Amino acid sequence: MSSSSAASGWMSSPILKKVITGVTGLGLTLFVLGHMIGNLAMFSGLDAYNEYAHFLASLGPVFYAIELGLLVFFVFHIVTGIRIAVGNRAARKSRYAVYKTAGGPSRQTAASRSMIITGMLLMVFLVIHLLSFKFGPGGPGNASASYVTTIDGVEMRDLAKLVHEKFQTPWYTFGYAASMLLLLIHLRHGVWSGLQSLGAMRPSWTPVVYTIGGLLGAGIAAGFIAMPLAIYFGLI
Repeated sequence: MSSSSAASGWMSSPILKKVITGVTGLGLTLFVLGHMIGNLAMFSGLDAYNEYAHFLASLGPVFYAIELGLLVFFVFHIVTGIRIAVGNRAARKSRYAVYKTAGGPSRQTAASRSMIITGMLLMVFLVIHLLSFKFGPGGPGNASASYVTTIDGVEMRDLAKLVHEKFQTPWYTFGYAASMLLLLIHLRHGVWSGLQSLGAMRPSWTPVVYTIGGLLGAGIAAGFIAMPLAIYFGLI
């Protein structure tokens, strides 16, 4: 067998694909948790939020390396997830008109069966989100004097102003909130599935870990939703 054939066979391994989705999924979960916590800086004031965003941008090459790593994780996660879903569909000998939640070790729930759908919708959200904020007014390649502020003598992007503008529009505010509910659904099953794929838990831990995944997803979603709703209703 040639080295290329061996590599192709290894990359097609169901175990490897599950490990990839597990590692990348848990890595992305840690990122969104950190991103959510950072967003809460808005509740400390516009300057605090701008200083937080400026600190990240000031990391320079380190920040770019983190972004590149996240991009690689995201691409591998979505591509491998689709391959697993396609493989499972092809291997399924019979289709059922009505599904019932299986529970137990398999955790066949609505959340598990909709992982690809929620994942694809979240990908669309991510593209819109990046175009709106990272590459929006004042961002890379889109310089704007209207989105520049000075805090303690340091000139920086006025990202807080842009965030406030975006979340004063109903469609963006509630579309964002709906996307975070999709994230909750995705994480509810994803955290448990990722740990299981890595062999990091015993079967007896399944109910606890699945509950923790749900609570973590709910906490992250609530944290993300809090800021836009607070802005929309004039609380911050």
